[in-house]
Amino acid sequence: MSGIILLAPVFLLFEVWQLVLCERYLGIKQIARGADPRRLGLHETTAFGWSMALLLYWVWMLLLLTAGFGRAHGLGLLAVSMLGFSLRRGNALKWMLVILTFEGAIRVGLLLSLTVTAWRRL
Repeated sequence: MSGIILLAPVFLLFEVWQLVLCERYLGIKQIARGADPRRLGLHETTAFGWSMALLLYWVWMLLLLTAGFGRAHGLGLLAVSMLGFSLRRGNALKWMLVILTFEGAIRVGLLLSLTVTAWRRL
């Protein structure tokens, strides 16, 4: 088993954390107030940390394609991420929460499946 697959629980926690923050910044209350989270502006270190975490996540998904039994999960994660990104780019702010929730739920399911599979193979 490839050691890269053992990082699946870390990215599973990251994905859940992203869903929680998504609800906080794009939740029903924010939509009702008409607040646009893109105008809030992140602190520079927060933006850098978030960007680096996302970059590492994408690199990890690409590296999954080299692993034996993680290849299908990696393809699924990449496909869902690219589809979600393209849908988010073309829709209004009020649909972001819906798209991000579905996208995140599918990725959490894939990561949970990968984590359980890796755990059973240990």
